[in-house]
Amino acid sequence: MALLRVTSPHAHHPANKTGWVMLQVLAATIPGIAAITWFFGWGTIVNILWASVLAVTLEALFLKLRNRPVGFYLTDYSALVTAWLLAIALPPYAPWWIVAVGIAFAILIAKQLYGGMGYNPFNPAMVGYVVLLISFPLQMTTWAEPRGVAGAELPGFWQAFQFNFGLVDRAALDGVTGATVLDVFKQNNTALVKDLWANPIFGHFGGHGQEWVNAAFLLGGLVLLARRIFTWHAPVCFLLALTVMSAAFYDGGSAASGGSPLLHLFSGATMLGAFFIVTDPVTSATSNRGRMIYGACIGVLVYVIRHWGNYPDAVAFSVLLMNFAAPLIDHYTQPRTYGHEKAGTRKAGK
Repeated sequence: MALLRVTSPHAHHPANKTGWVMLQVLAATIPGIAAITWFFGWGTIVNILWASVLAVTLEALFLKLRNRPVGFYLTDYSALVTAWLLAIALPPYAPWWIVAVGIAFAILIAKQLYGGMGYNPFNPAMVGYVVLLISFPLQMTTWAEPRGVAGAELPGFWQAFQFNFGLVDRAALDGVTGATVLDVFKQNNTALVKDLWANPIFGHFGGHGQEWVNAAFLLGGLVLLARRIFTWHAPVCFLLALTVMSAAFYDGGSAASGGSPLLHLFSGATMLGAFFIVTDPVTSATSNRGRMIYGACIGVLVYVIRHWGNYPDAVAFSVLLMNFAAPLIDHYTQPRTYGHEKAGTRKAGK
């Protein structure tokens, strides 16, 4: 009697499909996007819509040029994830061409040029972000004041659309833009931390609005963790290392202080980076021990660049630097092959 020979894996649940995983990642960003929209206006929504259209279009065109099945690759939704992450990281009222340049680099250079999904050595969204930050520092550091701080009301959706696409004079935005909390800490060299906290952009322990944005991304990340979309090793070690570094160099609040651990955990792109960028399975380390080293090194780099470097937020630079190191980490943290003894444990005479 002939037996049916079937190899593993045997499970065919939708959760095993890349597209289903990516959709869950997109859904988990919604609380953070809602918080950004409430505190900083509709600009981020406009950026997400524009970035999504560009990312899908560019990916489809490039797949067509490569004679790849367009529909098959578009339904993994990786282009949408890249678009959303980059759009979230950009200032809400970034000009349309900023978004276009960032998406072009992320999709065409950082992803498709290397062979597409699964072959890119660097996180595409972070490549696009860093290219923009280095090339257009003025546009990339013009953030809206959070709701409740700026004197003027935040723009509505249609007004935000007009600002982002240059349909009205952008000078009207000057009344609702200013420095972020991390910018203030970076530029400060005279005022004590307790005096800085009198600035209305500071919240209870981090930036006004940024506290809630980071808490929302933390919530989305915990949902993904509970659903086992990724393991805890990289995000937890990233946050732990950032906490240890900021606590070790926090002097109690002098003018040279780099900020408290709570400030670093709930300001900037910390929680977005921890749960949606550091956990990228393609560009990070592969073993659990490797992920712990990878995440911890990113946490250390984030604090070093924030405190002593030239950029107030450093998640993108830190992630890309560790993308370089991920293959080396994998080389030295390879797990023991099943059925084989660890090196040095074999007894003499056997």
